[in-house]
Amino acid sequence: MNKISVLAAVMSALATLGGCASVSQAPSYPLPTPAMQAIVDKDISRHFGDAPVDGGPLATDLSPALRPADIDRALRKVADWQLARTTPHFDRIWTSSVLYSGFMAASSATGDAKYRDAMLAMSEKFEWKLRTPYPDADNISVAQTYLELYQRDPSPERIASTRAELETLIDLKTMRPGDTRLPWWWCDALFMAPPVWAKMFRITGERRYLDYIHTQWQATYDQLYDQEEHLYARDASYKDKREPNGKKVFWSRGEGWVLGGLARTIDFIPDNDPKKPFYVTQLRQMSARLAQLQGKDGLWHAGLLDPASYPLPEISGSALFVYGMAYGVNRGYLDAATYRPVIEKAWAGILKNIYADGRLGGIQQTGAEPAYYLPASSYNYGVGGFLLAAAELKTMTKDDK
Repeated sequence: MNKISVLAAVMSALATLGGCASVSQAPSYPLPTPAMQAIVDKDISRHFGDAPVDGGPLATDLSPALRPADIDRALRKVADWQLARTTPHFDRIWTSSVLYSGFMAASSATGDAKYRDAMLAMSEKFEWKLRTPYPDADNISVAQTYLELYQRDPSPERIASTRAELETLIDLKTMRPGDTRLPWWWCDALFMAPPVWAKMFRITGERRYLDYIHTQWQATYDQLYDQEEHLYARDASYKDKREPNGKKVFWSRGEGWVLGGLARTIDFIPDNDPKKPFYVTQLRQMSARLAQLQGKDGLWHAGLLDPASYPLPEISGSALFVYGMAYGVNRGYLDAATYRPVIEKAWAGILKNIYADGRLGGIQQTGAEPAYYLPASSYNYGVGGFLLAAAELKTMTKDDK
């Protein structure tokens, strides 16, 4: 569907649904450009999700109250809708693996084994293997679920392939032979790969896996972390790019990947490790900056420093911010009195993007930078971030009534 046909479909839906809207009225948000729409179409063809003009009615049965029962209701509603859509299309690509991490967290948070059982079936389907030789961070990420399942029920075949692949990478100074880029040259990699290495360290006790994280994360930090903004460039090519308002380009989901990666890695670093403060400091600095950038609706936009150019809230980044901040509060790294109001406001905003059938909307399609999308667009990786956030919120509110 090209931009013109998307516009026509949007206006037609507005006329049908809105009563006071007319076909001549354009939507109040930018539509995907042809290049952006091509990515949307490709994502849909690969079963990552979809982007209907009309997502149907929004949910009216959810409460934004930070109470375990209310969080659980929202978690299950979204998880059940997504599980039914995902099961026929299990894959090992990163988009799916983020969702799998969310399902594992959902099982732990709700006590419902069905989400974890589905992940066990997925792992057995793929024989506990990764996608490629010399796997990059994206292709390692599915092992987060393999290793979590191993930790519940240790069986050698569950980690054998992953361990063998890590052996091919551990002494490489670059991504792979012939590729001079850093192993984690883009900020998204900090969510995808470090938790795998950290879990392998926990399982085996072999310090070299932890040392690998320290070496590679430091290299990525040195190249991409902006010391003034306390945010990461998506990759080195974005350091000199600017938004329409002239400010630097910091992409909400990219920052979400880093904050989520910190939350999924720090627990595995021993308290006496001299490198641990390096990660905790980033969690604190990024959380403080992101709290400053929170919108009045509690959410964040695709372009963090130019929200006017991206007027729709972006839910995948927002959910990952909630996850990382709630993690920080739960572990005592972030002040609860400061961050709980930020989290509460964000959670209430996120819930306004859940539809009656359980669809989680407002998720930008895959990419490397801020882009335009439709309000009902929903993709599996964004749902994964939501499930991680909900599970962490249940931990944060476990003593609440």
